[in-house]
Amino acid sequence: MAKYIVKRVIFAIITILIISLITFFVMNLVPGGPFNGEKAKSEAVLQELNARYNLDKPVVQQYFMYMGKLIQGDWGVSLKTGREIWPDISARFVVSAKLGGAAILLALGFGILLGSIAALNRNKWPDRVIVFFTTLGTSVPSFILATILLLVFCLILRWLPVWNPDNPNYVLPVIALSVYPMAYITRLTKTSMLDALSQDYVRTARAKGVPQGKVIFVHALRNALIPVVTYLGPEVAYIITGSMVVENIFTIGGLGGAFVSSIINRDYTMIMAVTMFLAILMVFANLLTDIAYKAIDPRITFE
Repeated sequence: MAKYIVKRVIFAIITILIISLITFFVMNLVPGGPFNGEKAKSEAVLQELNARYNLDKPVVQQYFMYMGKLIQGDWGVSLKTGREIWPDISARFVVSAKLGGAAILLALGFGILLGSIAALNRNKWPDRVIVFFTTLGTSVPSFILATILLLVFCLILRWLPVWNPDNPNYVLPVIALSVYPMAYITRLTKTSMLDALSQDYVRTARAKGVPQGKVIFVHALRNALIPVVTYLGPEVAYIITGSMVVENIFTIGGLGGAFVSSIINRDYTMIMAVTMFLAILMVFANLLTDIAYKAIDPRITFE
């Protein structure tokens, strides 16, 4: 177990380094720069700004300088605002984490429940209704659903207020973010449950007179959750960091909005900081997912 974790950590570090390389060099290949705005600046001012932020040095040297500071915990300063990046990222992450955490809990709870109901009522009307809505949920993009929810419940019916940072209402953003993963988890759970219910150990448990509830929730569902955990690892990281489009639709000041604005403004340090933060979070989530396999199914080996 320990040997496997060490290997996974090494591969995780390599993955993060590859992401940083690709992001940094592709970012610098894009024409223009962070100081090329609508208001033209003199050549002397541009040279001074580039020198201040080390943008006048070769790209390779810039990369090693950036990574050296990042390893020491220095996330740099925004090229647009001149403020430290880490306080901004951490504050935005709190907003995205609240939104994404609620969305993933909603998706996981209802997804497993609906998937189990569909599997236990195969080809009956509950199964057909659930399949219809899960197909619809996986077909409608989150930004379209978010727009519809905002239009109907905020502007037409006025049941819920438009997003206010001083008095945030997470109902509509959470629904918009949770529908797709909930539909996907429902389908995964149904397929895995049908497969688990047809296994020999389930038939043996029933033959021994084990109560139906114990057969379903202890024997079948536990093994059916392995594909769900596989999907849940990276999905948790994605949802917690927030959907960029959904955050922009509801004007939520999360990481997604920061990433979009940094790309538009060509704020190199902010782009790198958000990308590295998301990469570390995603890799860490995958690592926890792999370790969780063993807890769910002791038969799984890491060798």
